[in-house]
Amino acid sequence: MTRPGFVLEVDRRTPPLLFHAGEGFTLQQLPEGSRVVYPPDPLPGLADVDGAIERALSEPCDSEPLDALLRPGMRLTIAFDDLSLPLPPMRAPDIRGRVIEHVLEHAAAAGVDDVELIVANSLHRRMTAHEIRHVVGERVFRSFWPDHLRNHDAEDPEGLVYIGRTEHNEDVEVSRRAAESDLLVYVNINLVAMDGGHKSVPVGLASYRSLRSHHNVHTMMHSRSYMDPPSSALHASCERMGRLLGGHVRIFTIETTLNSRSFPAPYEVLQRREWEWSARDQATLLALKQATGRMPVELKRALFQRIRAPYEVTGINAGSTAAVHERTLANVHRQQLVEVEGQADILIAGIPYLGPYNVNSVMNPILVVCQGLGYFFNMYRGKPLVRRGGVMIMFHPLYRHFHQVHHPSYIDFFEEVLAETTDPAVIEGKYEEQFATDPWYVHLYRTSHAYHGVHPFYMWYWAAHAMDHLGDVVFVGGDRATAARLGFRCASTLEDALEIASGTVGGSPRITALKCPPLVLAEVR
Repeated sequence: MTRPGFVLEVDRRTPPLLFHAGEGFTLQQLPEGSRVVYPPDPLPGLADVDGAIERALSEPCDSEPLDALLRPGMRLTIAFDDLSLPLPPMRAPDIRGRVIEHVLEHAAAAGVDDVELIVANSLHRRMTAHEIRHVVGERVFRSFWPDHLRNHDAEDPEGLVYIGRTEHNEDVEVSRRAAESDLLVYVNINLVAMDGGHKSVPVGLASYRSLRSHHNVHTMMHSRSYMDPPSSALHASCERMGRLLGGHVRIFTIETTLNSRSFPAPYEVLQRREWEWSARDQATLLALKQATGRMPVELKRALFQRIRAPYEVTGINAGSTAAVHERTLANVHRQQLVEVEGQADILIAGIPYLGPYNVNSVMNPILVVCQGLGYFFNMYRGKPLVRRGGVMIMFHPLYRHFHQVHHPSYIDFFEEVLAETTDPAVIEGKYEEQFATDPWYVHLYRTSHAYHGVHPFYMWYWAAHAMDHLGDVVFVGGDRATAARLGFRCASTLEDALEIASGTVGGSPRITALKCPPLVLAEVR
């Protein structure tokens, strides 16, 4: 039987706790009385995944069965999430590929021969052929690539269609192929509560013109938590867009959830609770620390990017978007939710080597900020884990490293924009349009494997809520010049960071540490 997540109170018997720090780890002894939020154990996976897929297609939520929606001569488009999730990537076969194969088999049986597959990569970089093959599987890839399996292009004037405006004057512009299809099937992995639902199509298949309606400082600042859709202004905007889109194209949503088995051998120790480590676990961790400690960072990065997680599928639901997503969220919460009493003065977290936007790439400093302040800070329902005016302490070396192909606009954002200001509203007003419409960035997005020119702005906006909420941010072990450019402070040790924080929260702070990964969502009461 799997164990739920829980909150540990540190006492003199508590061993040093493991935190991620980029492509490395650190063991830290927290002050007595600190609280540590541990995620639940991985839930058991479905015994018959293929059977579960077929049941979802034939007994959907608030929809006719898939077979009833298919007919000869129709235009069918299948869109699916890109490589930004799950994290780490899923060991083959990827559940998206398995679902797509079933959908294609039903389409073939119904005589549907006009089928297109689209990676819903939004303003993310185009996936490579190798990366797409891993997601969809060899059979689908060989059958459809490249003529009928492709990345979405958010800058293709011929490939986009303007749908209209919502009642809140939000522009809706999406993939023409998807909008003009008789049926759009969207295949998703819901890694966190923020994923999926009405956010899938209006984000994954949208243009910049459309995305700027909700990927902006105002919307981000008014989302009480991105991980709690009912309180998120972003999700409310996407829901309005989804309803408008639903009047133009029939959308059949297929959402899947995974358990939290994030690390294969020999890395399983990274998600075990420290006091339960066996002698073998301790030896494995020591060997990992020693080996990675001697490696150049580029070699460590390559080592960790090769990790493929042995996830198991915990749920598959299909049908109307809203009804499906309700079941999906219940599964996500069942795997991740932990009750926490009260807020802390200081929140501590380790930032791992991987986030949604550096798969097979480099986590540059702006992505570190997005990971820590945009995502980890927001892993809550109700209230943040740390009180307003509190301090967040993170472990990360803050390498000033950038992937030249994937993140060209990030380099200029760091060197030019952040050199002048770190204020999200000022950045949005003064620089966003220039980067978003720059012909060179657009060219690289469309023809190479670069994130869109505006992407670093959105990463900075994700952190806007935390920046507004917190009184200070301190990186332990980070490069001081890089932290200063980002507008934050550095400390050599956790003790030094706590000393710095005392100037903001006083000398007897309440401390909460977030053990993540695996993912955990705090229900703060």
